Amino acid sequence: MTRSIRTAAAAVAAGVVLAVTGCSSVSNAAGPTAPTRHYHSEPSLKPPLVQILKRTRHTTPGYIFIAPKKDVVQAGPLIIDNDGRVVWFRPLDTHGVTDFRVQHYLGRPVLTWWHGRPDKGGGDSGYTIYDSSYRVVTHVQPGNGMLGDIHEFKITPRNTALMTTSRQIRVKGRRVLEGGLQEVDIKTGRVLFDWRSIDHVRLVESYYHLPKDPGRIFDYFHVNSIEIDHDGNLLVSARNTHTIYKISRSTGKILWRLGGKGSDFTMGRGASFAWQHDARRRPDGDLTLFDNSAGPQVRKQSRGLVLHLDMKRMHATVVRTFVHRPPIVAVDQGNLQRLANGHYFVGWGHQSRFTEFGPRGTILFDGRFGRGRVDSYRAYRFRWSARPRYRPLVAVSGRWAYVSWNGATDVVRWELVAGPRKSQLRRVQIVAKKGFETRIPLRSAAGWIAVRALDHRGRALGRTATVSLD
Repeated sequence: MTRSIRTAAAAVAAGVVLAVTGCSSVSNAAGPTAPTRHYHSEPSLKPPLVQILKRTRHTTPGYIFIAPKKDVVQAGPLIIDNDGRVVWFRPLDTHGVTDFRVQHYLGRPVLTWWHGRPDKGGGDSGYTIYDSSYRVVTHVQPGNGMLGDIHEFKITPRNTALMTTSRQIRVKGRRVLEGGLQEVDIKTGRVLFDWRSIDHVRLVESYYHLPKDPGRIFDYFHVNSIEIDHDGNLLVSARNTHTIYKISRSTGKILWRLGGKGSDFTMGRGASFAWQHDARRRPDGDLTLFDNSAGPQVRKQSRGLVLHLDMKRMHATVVRTFVHRPPIVAVDQGNLQRLANGHYFVGWGHQSRFTEFGPRGTILFDGRFGRGRVDSYRAYRFRWSARPRYRPLVAVSGRWAYVSWNGATDVVRWELVAGPRKSQLRRVQIVAKKGFETRIPLRSAAGWIAVRALDHRGRALGRTATVSLD
Protein backbone atom coordinates (compact mmCIF):
# COMPACT_ATOMS: atom_id res chain seq x y z
CA MET A 1 0.00 0.00 0.00
CA THR A 2 1.60 3.29 -1.08
CA ARG A 3 0.61 6.50 0.65
CA SER A 4 1.34 10.01 -0.64
CA ILE A 5 3.89 9.11 -3.29
CA ARG A 6 6.06 11.93 -4.58
CA THR A 7 9.40 12.13 -6.30
CA ALA A 8 12.46 12.02 -4.10
CA ALA A 9 13.52 15.38 -5.48
CA ALA A 10 10.31 16.92 -4.22
CA ALA A 11 10.77 15.20 -0.89
CA VAL A 12 14.25 16.61 -0.50
CA ALA A 13 13.04 20.06 -1.49
CA ALA A 14 10.31 19.91 1.11
CA GLY A 15 12.62 18.55 3.77
CA VAL A 16 10.16 15.69 4.25
CA VAL A 17 10.37 12.06 3.21
CA LEU A 18 7.04 11.67 1.44
CA ALA A 19 7.96 9.13 -1.19
CA VAL A 20 7.42 6.30 1.24
CA THR A 21 5.05 3.66 2.39
CA GLY A 22 3.61 3.91 5.86
CA CYS A 23 4.51 7.51 6.56
CA SER A 24 1.38 9.63 6.41
CA SER A 25 1.89 12.72 4.33
CA VAL A 26 3.16 15.85 6.02
CA SER A 27 1.34 18.34 3.87
CA ASN A 28 2.69 21.79 3.07
CA ALA A 29 -0.82 23.14 2.58
CA ALA A 30 -3.56 23.72 5.08
CA GLY A 31 -6.64 21.55 4.78
CA PRO A 32 -10.24 22.67 4.93
CA THR A 33 -11.45 24.74 7.83
CA ALA A 34 -11.89 22.52 10.87
CA PRO A 35 -13.47 23.13 14.29
CA THR A 36 -11.02 24.72 16.74
CA ARG A 37 -10.84 26.09 20.24
CA HIS A 38 -11.30 29.84 20.59
CA TYR A 39 -9.83 32.04 23.33
CA HIS A 40 -10.55 35.71 23.99
CA SER A 41 -7.11 36.27 25.52
CA GLU A 42 -5.25 34.33 22.80
CA PRO A 43 -7.36 34.78 19.63
CA SER A 44 -4.44 33.76 17.39
CA LEU A 45 -4.42 30.22 18.83
CA LYS A 46 -6.63 27.72 16.99
CA PRO A 47 -5.85 24.25 18.37
CA PRO A 48 -8.01 21.31 17.28
CA LEU A 49 -10.80 20.09 19.52
CA VAL A 50 -9.98 17.24 21.93
CA GLN A 51 -12.55 14.80 23.31
CA ILE A 52 -11.89 12.54 26.30
CA LEU A 53 -13.90 9.37 25.78
CA LYS A 54 -12.91 7.55 28.96
CA ARG A 55 -11.12 8.53 32.15
CA THR A 56 -10.68 6.55 35.35
CA ARG A 57 -9.16 7.29 38.74
CA HIS A 58 -6.26 5.03 37.81
CA THR A 59 -5.04 7.32 35.02
CA THR A 60 -1.33 8.08 35.32
CA PRO A 61 -0.37 11.62 36.38
CA GLY A 62 1.04 13.79 33.61
CA TYR A 63 0.03 15.55 30.43
CA ILE A 64 -0.61 14.23 26.92
CA PHE A 65 1.81 15.31 24.19
CA ILE A 66 0.67 15.24 20.55
CA ALA A 67 1.50 17.11 17.36
CA PRO A 68 -1.67 17.38 15.24
CA LYS A 69 -1.08 17.79 11.52
CA LYS A 70 -2.65 17.47 8.08
CA ASP A 71 -6.16 18.99 7.90
CA VAL A 72 -5.91 21.29 10.90
CA VAL A 73 -6.14 25.07 10.88
CA GLN A 74 -2.86 25.23 12.80
CA ALA A 75 -0.33 22.43 13.19
CA GLY A 76 2.13 22.35 16.04
CA PRO A 77 3.20 20.79 19.33
CA LEU A 78 0.25 20.52 21.73
CA ILE A 79 0.14 19.64 25.44
CA ILE A 80 -3.27 18.76 26.91
CA ASP A 81 -4.46 17.66 30.33
CA ASN A 82 -6.64 14.71 31.33
CA ASP A 83 -9.77 16.76 30.63
CA GLY A 84 -8.65 17.47 27.08
CA ARG A 85 -7.91 21.12 27.86
CA VAL A 86 -4.94 22.88 26.28
CA VAL A 87 -1.90 23.41 28.51
CA TRP A 88 0.44 24.68 25.78
CA PHE A 89 0.11 25.10 22.04
CA ARG A 90 2.73 26.41 19.62
CA PRO A 91 1.36 26.96 16.10
CA LEU A 92 4.06 26.53 13.49
CA ASP A 93 4.46 28.06 10.05
CA THR A 94 4.35 24.55 8.61
CA HIS A 95 1.87 21.68 8.62
CA GLY A 96 4.84 19.34 9.01
CA VAL A 97 5.39 18.53 12.68
CA THR A 98 6.06 15.18 14.37
CA ASP A 99 7.36 13.39 17.46
CA PHE A 100 6.69 16.04 20.10
CA ARG A 101 7.93 14.85 23.50
CA VAL A 102 9.90 15.54 26.69
CA GLN A 103 13.58 14.58 26.71
CA HIS A 104 16.64 15.60 28.74
CA TYR A 105 19.52 17.72 27.48
CA LEU A 106 22.46 18.87 29.62
CA GLY A 107 20.67 17.37 32.61
CA ARG A 108 17.47 19.36 32.20
CA PRO A 109 14.04 18.48 30.79
CA VAL A 110 13.38 19.93 27.35
CA LEU A 111 10.75 19.73 24.63
CA THR A 112 11.73 18.38 21.21
CA TRP A 113 10.02 17.93 17.85
CA TRP A 114 10.66 17.70 14.12
CA HIS A 115 9.35 20.43 11.83
CA GLY A 116 9.08 20.59 8.06
CA ARG A 117 9.87 23.55 5.86
CA PRO A 118 7.43 26.47 6.13
CA ASP A 119 4.25 26.07 4.10
CA LYS A 120 5.23 29.13 2.07
CA GLY A 121 8.86 28.07 1.66
CA GLY A 122 11.94 30.03 2.60
CA GLY A 123 13.22 27.87 5.45
CA ASP A 124 14.63 24.52 6.47
CA SER A 125 13.30 21.41 8.11
CA GLY A 126 14.97 20.02 11.19
CA TYR A 127 14.73 19.32 14.89
CA THR A 128 13.93 21.87 17.61
CA ILE A 129 14.79 21.87 21.32
CA TYR A 130 12.89 24.17 23.74
CA ASP A 131 13.58 24.70 27.44
CA SER A 132 11.02 24.82 30.27
CA SER A 133 10.49 28.54 29.68
CA TYR A 134 9.55 27.81 26.05
CA ARG A 135 12.70 29.40 24.69
CA VAL A 136 14.67 27.90 21.81
CA VAL A 137 17.74 26.07 23.04
CA THR A 138 18.94 25.08 19.59
CA HIS A 139 17.98 23.69 16.22
CA VAL A 140 19.68 20.47 15.09
CA GLN A 141 20.44 19.14 11.62
CA PRO A 142 22.26 16.00 10.44
CA GLY A 143 25.66 16.39 8.81
CA ASN A 144 27.34 15.04 5.70
CA GLY A 145 24.72 16.66 3.48
CA MET A 146 21.90 14.48 4.81
CA LEU A 147 18.39 15.56 5.72
CA GLY A 148 16.76 14.45 8.94
CA ASP A 149 13.33 12.96 8.46
CA ILE A 150 10.15 12.92 10.53
CA HIS A 151 10.62 9.67 12.40
CA GLU A 152 13.13 9.97 15.22
CA PHE A 153 15.11 12.54 17.18
CA LYS A 154 16.50 10.97 20.34
CA ILE A 155 18.78 12.82 22.75
CA THR A 156 21.28 10.46 24.37
CA PRO A 157 22.75 10.57 27.91
CA ARG A 158 25.97 11.90 26.39
CA ASN A 159 24.14 14.92 24.90
CA THR A 160 24.26 13.69 21.35
CA ALA A 161 21.29 13.23 19.03
CA LEU A 162 20.28 10.10 17.16
CA MET A 163 18.15 10.89 14.12
CA THR A 164 16.73 9.06 11.13
CA THR A 165 17.86 10.05 7.65
CA SER A 166 17.05 9.12 4.08
CA ARG A 167 18.34 9.81 0.60
CA GLN A 168 17.65 8.76 -2.97
CA ILE A 169 20.14 6.48 -4.66
CA ARG A 170 20.14 4.38 -7.84
CA VAL A 171 20.46 0.61 -7.84
CA LYS A 172 20.60 -1.07 -11.24
CA GLY A 173 18.99 1.98 -12.77
CA ARG A 174 16.07 2.07 -10.31
CA ARG A 175 15.44 4.92 -7.89
CA VAL A 176 15.69 3.59 -4.34
CA LEU A 177 15.02 5.40 -1.07
CA GLU A 178 17.74 4.44 1.34
CA GLY A 179 17.14 4.64 5.08
CA GLY A 180 19.79 5.58 7.57
CA LEU A 181 20.66 7.13 10.88
CA GLN A 182 23.18 9.53 12.32
CA GLU A 183 24.53 10.37 15.71
CA VAL A 184 25.53 14.03 16.00
CA ASP A 185 27.06 16.04 18.80
CA ILE A 186 24.33 18.59 19.52
CA LYS A 187 26.66 21.39 20.59
CA THR A 188 29.21 21.14 17.79
CA GLY A 189 27.25 19.45 15.01
CA ARG A 190 30.03 16.91 14.54
CA VAL A 191 28.87 13.61 13.02
CA LEU A 192 29.88 10.72 15.29
CA PHE A 193 28.15 7.86 13.47
CA ASP A 194 26.60 7.64 10.02
CA TRP A 195 24.86 4.42 8.97
CA ARG A 196 23.23 3.73 5.55
CA SER A 197 20.92 0.76 5.00
CA ILE A 198 22.09 -0.04 1.47
CA ASP A 199 25.51 -1.09 2.80
CA HIS A 200 23.98 -3.72 5.09
CA VAL A 201 20.45 -4.68 4.02
CA ARG A 202 19.56 -6.17 0.64
CA LEU A 203 16.62 -4.94 -1.38
CA VAL A 204 15.08 -8.43 -1.35
CA GLU A 205 14.49 -8.16 2.40
CA SER A 206 11.70 -5.67 1.72
CA TYR A 207 7.98 -6.47 1.85
CA TYR A 208 7.23 -3.30 -0.09
CA HIS A 209 6.60 -4.29 -3.68
CA LEU A 210 8.86 -2.85 -6.33
CA PRO A 211 6.75 -0.25 -8.21
CA LYS A 212 5.85 -1.27 -11.75
CA ASP A 213 6.49 2.26 -12.87
CA PRO A 214 10.31 2.61 -13.04
CA GLY A 215 9.91 6.34 -12.44
CA ARG A 216 8.55 5.77 -8.95
CA ILE A 217 10.84 5.39 -6.01
CA PHE A 218 11.35 2.07 -4.21
CA ASP A 219 11.14 2.72 -0.46
CA TYR A 220 12.57 -0.64 0.49
CA PHE A 221 13.71 -0.01 4.07
CA HIS A 222 11.85 2.85 5.82
CA VAL A 223 13.64 3.39 9.12
CA ASN A 224 11.31 4.77 11.81
CA SER A 225 12.87 4.38 15.27
CA ILE A 226 16.25 4.22 16.99
CA GLU A 227 16.82 2.92 20.51
CA ILE A 228 20.00 2.58 22.56
CA ASP A 229 20.28 -0.99 23.81
CA HIS A 230 21.62 -1.96 27.23
CA ASP A 231 25.12 -2.54 25.82
CA GLY A 232 25.24 0.82 24.04
CA ASN A 233 24.55 -0.56 20.59
CA LEU A 234 21.47 0.45 18.61
CA LEU A 235 18.07 -1.12 17.94
CA VAL A 236 16.61 0.15 14.68
CA SER A 237 13.12 -0.47 13.31
CA ALA A 238 12.59 -0.68 9.56
CA ARG A 239 8.92 -0.75 8.66
CA ASN A 240 9.18 -2.08 5.13
CA THR A 241 11.36 -5.05 6.00
CA HIS A 242 9.22 -5.95 9.08
CA THR A 243 12.49 -6.14 11.01
CA ILE A 244 14.18 -4.82 14.14
CA TYR A 245 17.96 -4.66 13.62
CA LYS A 246 20.61 -4.58 16.32
CA ILE A 247 23.47 -2.48 14.95
CA SER A 248 26.98 -2.06 16.31
CA ARG A 249 27.47 1.57 17.27
CA SER A 250 31.17 1.34 16.46
CA THR A 251 31.32 -0.70 13.23
CA GLY A 252 27.79 -0.41 11.80
CA LYS A 253 27.60 -4.18 11.46
CA ILE A 254 24.20 -5.81 11.97
CA LEU A 255 24.53 -8.01 15.05
CA TRP A 256 21.10 -9.66 14.70
CA ARG A 257 17.71 -9.35 13.06
CA LEU A 258 14.34 -9.80 14.75
CA GLY A 259 11.45 -10.52 12.38
CA GLY A 260 11.28 -10.22 8.62
CA LYS A 261 12.74 -12.50 5.97
CA GLY A 262 16.14 -13.01 7.61
CA SER A 263 15.26 -13.22 11.29
CA ASP A 264 17.89 -14.60 13.63
CA PHE A 265 15.08 -15.36 16.08
CA THR A 266 12.36 -17.93 15.82
CA MET A 267 9.01 -16.33 16.50
CA GLY A 268 6.61 -17.82 19.03
CA ARG A 269 2.85 -17.88 18.66
CA GLY A 270 1.54 -14.40 17.89
CA ALA A 271 5.02 -12.84 18.05
CA SER A 272 5.36 -11.96 14.36
CA PHE A 273 4.74 -8.32 13.50
CA ALA A 274 4.37 -6.29 10.31
CA TRP A 275 4.82 -2.65 9.19
CA GLN A 276 5.85 -1.86 12.80
CA HIS A 277 6.99 1.33 14.54
CA ASP A 278 8.67 2.45 17.76
CA ALA A 279 10.81 -0.47 18.93
CA ARG A 280 12.08 0.09 22.48
CA ARG A 281 14.04 -1.98 25.00
CA ARG A 282 12.68 -2.21 28.54
CA PRO A 283 14.97 -2.30 31.59
CA ASP A 284 14.04 -5.97 32.13
CA GLY A 285 15.20 -6.83 28.61
CA ASP A 286 11.81 -7.19 26.98
CA LEU A 287 11.12 -5.32 23.75
CA THR A 288 8.10 -3.11 23.09
CA LEU A 289 6.84 -1.96 19.71
CA PHE A 290 3.76 -0.71 17.93
CA ASP A 291 2.62 -3.42 15.53
CA ASN A 292 0.63 -1.68 12.81
CA SER A 293 -0.05 -4.96 11.01
CA ALA A 294 -1.50 -2.79 8.27
CA GLY A 295 -0.36 -1.09 5.09
CA PRO A 296 -1.49 -3.59 3.65
CA GLN A 297 -3.43 -5.12 6.56
CA VAL A 298 -2.32 -8.50 7.89
CA ARG A 299 -4.21 -8.58 11.23
CA LYS A 300 -7.69 -7.56 12.27
CA GLN A 301 -6.31 -4.62 14.23
CA SER A 302 -3.14 -2.79 15.23
CA ARG A 303 -1.69 -3.51 18.65
CA GLY A 304 0.93 -2.60 21.19
CA LEU A 305 3.24 -5.57 21.57
CA VAL A 306 5.66 -6.63 24.32
CA LEU A 307 8.09 -9.41 23.38
CA HIS A 308 10.47 -11.44 25.52
CA LEU A 309 13.73 -12.18 23.72
CA ASP A 310 15.47 -15.37 24.83
CA MET A 311 19.02 -14.57 23.73
CA LYS A 312 20.31 -18.10 24.37
CA ARG A 313 17.68 -19.87 22.29
CA MET A 314 17.21 -16.83 20.00
CA HIS A 315 13.46 -17.15 20.39
CA ALA A 316 10.84 -14.39 20.74
CA THR A 317 7.59 -14.88 22.69
CA VAL A 318 4.65 -12.60 23.42
CA VAL A 319 4.50 -11.15 26.94
CA ARG A 320 1.52 -8.82 26.44
CA THR A 321 -0.55 -7.23 23.72
CA PHE A 322 -2.62 -4.06 23.91
CA VAL A 323 -5.61 -3.73 21.60
CA HIS A 324 -8.42 -1.25 21.47
CA ARG A 325 -12.11 -1.98 21.84
CA PRO A 326 -13.61 -1.28 19.37
CA PRO A 327 -10.70 -2.27 17.10
CA ILE A 328 -8.41 0.37 15.60
CA VAL A 329 -6.39 -0.18 12.44
CA ALA A 330 -3.49 2.26 12.05
CA VAL A 331 -2.12 1.94 8.53
CA ASP A 332 0.86 4.10 9.42
CA GLN A 333 2.66 5.87 12.30
CA GLY A 334 1.97 5.06 15.99
CA ASN A 335 3.88 4.26 19.18
CA LEU A 336 3.78 2.32 22.45
CA GLN A 337 5.17 4.09 25.54
CA ARG A 338 5.76 2.24 28.81
CA LEU A 339 5.00 4.55 31.73
CA ALA A 340 6.91 4.54 35.02
CA ASN A 341 4.05 2.89 36.93
CA GLY A 342 3.82 -0.04 34.52
CA HIS A 343 0.97 1.36 32.45
CA TYR A 344 1.27 1.75 28.69
CA PHE A 345 0.33 4.71 26.51
CA VAL A 346 -0.52 4.19 22.83
CA GLY A 347 -0.60 6.75 20.07
CA TRP A 348 -2.63 5.31 17.21
CA GLY A 349 -0.77 7.16 14.47
CA HIS A 350 -2.98 7.48 11.40
CA GLN A 351 -6.04 7.36 13.65
CA SER A 352 -6.37 10.53 15.74
CA ARG A 353 -6.60 8.62 19.01
CA PHE A 354 -4.58 8.01 22.18
CA THR A 355 -5.16 5.39 24.89
CA GLU A 356 -3.69 4.49 28.26
CA PHE A 357 -3.75 0.83 29.24
CA GLY A 358 -3.21 -0.82 32.61
CA PRO A 359 -0.50 -3.52 32.83
CA ARG A 360 -3.03 -6.24 31.89
CA GLY A 361 -4.52 -4.39 28.95
CA THR A 362 -7.51 -2.65 30.57
CA ILE A 363 -8.30 0.72 29.00
CA LEU A 364 -7.94 3.40 31.69
CA PHE A 365 -7.95 6.52 29.55
CA ASP A 366 -9.03 7.15 25.97
CA GLY A 367 -9.30 10.23 23.78
CA ARG A 368 -9.47 11.62 20.27
CA PHE A 369 -8.57 14.94 18.67
CA GLY A 370 -9.62 16.89 15.60
CA ARG A 371 -12.08 15.80 12.97
CA GLY A 372 -11.61 14.24 9.58
CA ARG A 373 -8.13 13.82 8.13
CA VAL A 374 -6.09 14.67 11.23
CA ASP A 375 -3.39 12.66 12.99
CA SER A 376 -0.27 12.78 15.16
CA TYR A 377 2.78 10.70 14.34
CA ARG A 378 3.15 9.67 17.99
CA ALA A 379 1.40 10.44 21.31
CA TYR A 380 3.00 10.40 24.75
CA ARG A 381 2.28 11.00 28.42
CA PHE A 382 4.87 12.92 30.46
CA ARG A 383 5.13 14.96 33.61
CA TRP A 384 6.07 18.54 32.73
CA SER A 385 6.61 21.71 34.75
CA ALA A 386 7.12 25.04 33.02
CA ARG A 387 6.96 28.78 33.57
CA PRO A 388 7.00 30.87 30.38
CA ARG A 389 9.26 33.90 30.09
CA TYR A 390 6.45 35.82 28.42
CA ARG A 391 3.55 37.38 30.31
CA PRO A 392 0.08 36.01 30.87
CA LEU A 393 -2.54 37.71 28.71
CA VAL A 394 -5.88 39.28 29.59
CA ALA A 395 -8.72 40.46 27.39
CA VAL A 396 -11.96 42.21 28.34
CA SER A 397 -15.29 41.47 26.70
CA GLY A 398 -18.40 43.02 28.17
CA ARG A 399 -18.33 42.61 31.94
CA TRP A 400 -15.84 39.76 31.88
CA ALA A 401 -12.07 39.51 31.92
CA TYR A 402 -10.51 36.50 30.22
CA VAL A 403 -7.01 35.47 31.28
CA SER A 404 -4.56 32.78 30.13
CA TRP A 405 -0.86 31.96 30.26
CA ASN A 406 0.06 29.60 27.45
CA GLY A 407 2.19 26.80 28.86
CA ALA A 408 2.27 27.75 32.55
CA THR A 409 1.78 24.60 34.61
CA ASP A 410 1.93 25.89 38.19
CA VAL A 411 -0.91 28.42 38.14
CA VAL A 412 -3.68 27.48 40.59
CA ARG A 413 -5.54 30.76 40.98
CA TRP A 414 -5.88 34.15 39.33
CA GLU A 415 -5.91 37.39 41.32
CA LEU A 416 -7.78 40.31 39.78
CA VAL A 417 -6.46 43.76 40.75
CA ALA A 418 -8.30 46.93 39.78
CA GLY A 419 -8.39 50.63 40.45
CA PRO A 420 -9.34 54.07 39.15
CA ARG A 421 -5.82 54.74 37.88
CA LYS A 422 -3.15 52.58 36.30
CA SER A 423 -0.84 53.17 39.24
CA GLN A 424 -3.44 52.49 41.92
CA LEU A 425 -4.57 48.88 41.74
CA ARG A 426 -5.75 46.74 44.62
CA ARG A 427 -6.94 43.17 44.98
CA VAL A 428 -10.59 42.74 44.01
CA GLN A 429 -11.00 38.99 43.97
CA ILE A 430 -9.26 35.65 43.54
CA VAL A 431 -10.70 32.88 41.37
CA ALA A 432 -9.62 29.32 40.67
CA LYS A 433 -7.89 28.62 37.38
CA LYS A 434 -10.24 26.75 35.04
CA GLY A 435 -8.59 25.25 32.02
CA PHE A 436 -6.51 27.16 29.51
CA GLU A 437 -8.56 30.35 29.83
CA THR A 438 -10.37 31.54 32.96
CA ARG A 439 -13.30 33.97 32.93
CA ILE A 440 -13.44 36.53 35.76
CA PRO A 441 -16.50 38.75 36.38
CA LEU A 442 -15.88 42.50 36.53
CA ARG A 443 -18.09 43.66 39.35
CA SER A 444 -16.53 47.04 40.17
CA ALA A 445 -16.48 50.28 38.24
CA ALA A 446 -12.67 50.43 38.14
CA GLY A 447 -11.01 52.07 35.17
CA TRP A 448 -7.97 49.76 35.04
CA ILE A 449 -7.35 46.08 35.73
CA ALA A 450 -4.58 43.50 35.68
CA VAL A 451 -4.42 39.85 36.67
CA ARG A 452 -1.75 38.01 38.64
CA ALA A 453 -1.02 34.29 38.37
CA LEU A 454 -0.73 32.57 41.76
CA ASP A 455 0.68 29.17 42.64
CA HIS A 456 -0.69 26.79 45.30
CA ARG A 457 1.06 28.78 48.05
CA GLY A 458 -0.37 32.07 46.87
CA ARG A 459 2.92 33.30 45.42
CA ALA A 460 2.76 35.51 42.34
CA LEU A 461 4.27 33.84 39.27
CA GLY A 462 3.51 36.50 36.70
CA ARG A 463 1.20 39.39 35.87
CA THR A 464 -0.61 40.57 32.81
CA ALA A 465 -0.26 44.06 31.37
CA THR A 466 -2.58 46.65 32.87
CA VAL A 467 -5.69 47.14 30.74
CA SER A 468 -8.04 50.10 30.54
CA LEU A 469 -11.76 49.40 30.79
CA ASP A 470 -12.69 52.65 29.07
